Amino acid sequence: TIFLDEIGEVDPSAQVKLLRVLQDSSYEALGSSQTRTVDVRVVSATNRELGEMIATGAFREDLLYRLNLITLRVPPLRERPGDVRLLAAHFLARCAQDYARPGLALSPAALAWLERQPFPGNVRQLKQTIERAVLLQGGDLIDSRELAALAELERENLEQGDPGAYVPHPGSMTLDQMERAMIANCVGHYGGNLTRVAEALGLSRAALYRRLEKYGLQARS
Repeated sequence: TIFLDEIGEVDPSAQVKLLRVLQDSSYEALGSSQTRTVDVRVVSATNRELGEMIATGAFREDLLYRLNLITLRVPPLRERPGDVRLLAAHFLARCAQDYARPGLALSPAALAWLERQPFPGNVRQLKQTIERAVLLQGGDLIDSRELAALAELERENLEQGDPGAYVPHPGSMTLDQMERAMIANCVGHYGGNLTRVAEALGLSRAALYRRLEKYGLQARS
């Protein structure tokens, strides 16, 4: 079984080669003139409008017919609001573990607010929303007011062309607290691999060690 992610990204020459494999179940390895046979099942996925891509010549119509034997549509998160609470609880539990904050919780109003959101970025956007609220709010109980304020801040930053400029509300978190939370997040994400943590944060290992000592954080080398 071959999994093709984002089939709209396959370049034209690769599309021709893939079409031949699907039609004839044969191919020639690079640098070889020997024809080999193959028995595969192909699972492909895309978030592109393939009809438009075919019209512009960006995607081969005959390849689409070969791939499109059985179609499975994955509905966006906005069409399955019943999953929001389960996913939000999962992401919050992950944050509670990563940041050693077992008291983290979402209020009923916060859960209701999350269920009303369109989430054009689907599950990834929901995960980012939960993590941002955990990092930028001082208390363990996250309410709808905090989520709405962060969403408004995100909208303003996008309008200003700066989608990454998220800052906490005045008095809710100090600069040291934000830095500590970000380092702790990276340490947990990379399993304590300090080389990868330093690269992700744009720090030298020596600078990272100084900050780990400053904030009382521990990680394996």
